[in-house]
Amino acid sequence: MKRRDAIRDLSLLPLAGSAMVPKNQAPETTAAVVDSAAGKQLYQSIGVEPIINCRGTFTIIGGSIERPEVRAAMDAAAQVFVQYDELAYGAGQRLAELTGAEWGLVSSGCAAGMKHVTVACVTGGNPEKLIRVPDLTGFDKTEVIIPAYSRNVYDHSLRNVGVKIVTVETIEELRNAMSSRTAMIYLMAGSESMSGPMSLEAISKIAKPKNIPILIDAAAEDLTIPNVHLKLGADVVVYSGGKAICGPQCAGLVLGRKDLLMSAWQASAPHHGPGRDNKVGREETMGMVAAVEAWTKRDHKGEWKRWLTWLDSISKRVNAVESVKTKVIEPTDLSNRTPQLKVSWDPAKLHITGEEIAELFGRTKPRIALGGGSDEGSTFVSITTGQMQPGDEKVVADRLFEVLSQKRTPKKAEMAEATVSLKGHWEATVEFFSSASKQTLIIEQDGNWLSGTHKGELSVRELQGTVEGNEFKMRSVDRHPADWITFLFSGTVKDDTMTGSIYMGEYMTAKFTAKRYKFEMKREKIMIPSGPPLAT
Repeated sequence: MKRRDAIRDLSLLPLAGSAMVPKNQAPETTAAVVDSAAGKQLYQSIGVEPIINCRGTFTIIGGSIERPEVRAAMDAAAQVFVQYDELAYGAGQRLAELTGAEWGLVSSGCAAGMKHVTVACVTGGNPEKLIRVPDLTGFDKTEVIIPAYSRNVYDHSLRNVGVKIVTVETIEELRNAMSSRTAMIYLMAGSESMSGPMSLEAISKIAKPKNIPILIDAAAEDLTIPNVHLKLGADVVVYSGGKAICGPQCAGLVLGRKDLLMSAWQASAPHHGPGRDNKVGREETMGMVAAVEAWTKRDHKGEWKRWLTWLDSISKRVNAVESVKTKVIEPTDLSNRTPQLKVSWDPAKLHITGEEIAELFGRTKPRIALGGGSDEGSTFVSITTGQMQPGDEKVVADRLFEVLSQKRTPKKAEMAEATVSLKGHWEATVEFFSSASKQTLIIEQDGNWLSGTHKGELSVRELQGTVEGNEFKMRSVDRHPADWITFLFSGTVKDDTMTGSIYMGEYMTAKFTAKRYKFEMKREKIMIPSGPPLAT
């Protein structure tokens, strides 16, 4: 079928999907199968192959599957117009009733919620200040304190406001860092924030008397009612709507002090200012409310039991393979709290690693996202259940059994001899999507092994890699507080020219060419004076 024909026939997808449903199947399962079939055909019609999610609630593969109640609420909300300030007030009050928090706010995601709360703490709800963000010249509150254990890639949401980040290592450093400029303290939810010398509770005892708000980032956590973080002293806690709560992917749930959340709403779209680019629609707002209502009624114990049944089914299927062992892990932490299955084996017997299986499954049909890694003497894949759908367990079990059962010859441990030399100083041109960058590689070579430095536009980092024949692979990592970018170079060398690509993970792939730099030296003897100069 041609793509334009598939797009023309999208209106027929629910009907086409129903033909795939077995007879005598439960109504709710039947609806899920119909929706799933329609969704797969929808994506395939534009050339995108869907993925079975055995990885968890990662935004880059869609987060979570919205609850039926959420989709129904969003569809109904889309049919009617409302005034958004009235909507925010009504939703805030309803979320407070459902969760026991003082107030609630729906943002366009967890990160957006964090940004809006930061703006609220910086401006105090004063629109004269609001419209000047991120230029904080003349502001009283311009700093956010973050314990080192909470620095992470998501604190860009705070930095986007223009605040100065003050990183502290100890409770004493935190105490000394507090001043009249402190707008807020930010904590990433987790074991460190729940116990120990830098816990939320310990920090709250110091911050409360100084009226310094504490924001908790609980993006992937289960929602607790009454809220554990607010009970321990947080002023605001923010969740991702599209993770454990299974609400709209483009929504966040913000709970806490009403005064701060009203100022945060003021800093959110549709109001003009620094949050106008974080629009949340009436559909997401009512979908998020529906998701929280559904959370309070969900059979969480029944879900857990069903997940364990799926893992048991996969275990029984793959345990028949030589050297394969399985272990069910039941996390107790609130974040990413869903049963996992670790399938491990001896790579010397099956001649394949967990990383290789994860890559294979992610790139070939049926596409399956799962984790892969290696321990000392063994290798493994991990299967996370929280976003698996009925029937996925059979597909995963069959595929794993098939791949693990295949006979393979041992891989050659030796590397092919290098036929080129990369030693030297290389001037590289890196082609990004909309610009070119001049960078430098300085490489030393010892047989197959490469080492050296990679100088980007703003920093220099170590470089390491290998070369076989005339093909090379190299890696450098640009590290900063809360951030890093991994550059994976691959390509070929011919004479004094290097060509290839740079894989940058979530930042996608760039192309590059590099020329070996030839130093032009003037050969002359150098005289060193025997004493101090007699004239200048």
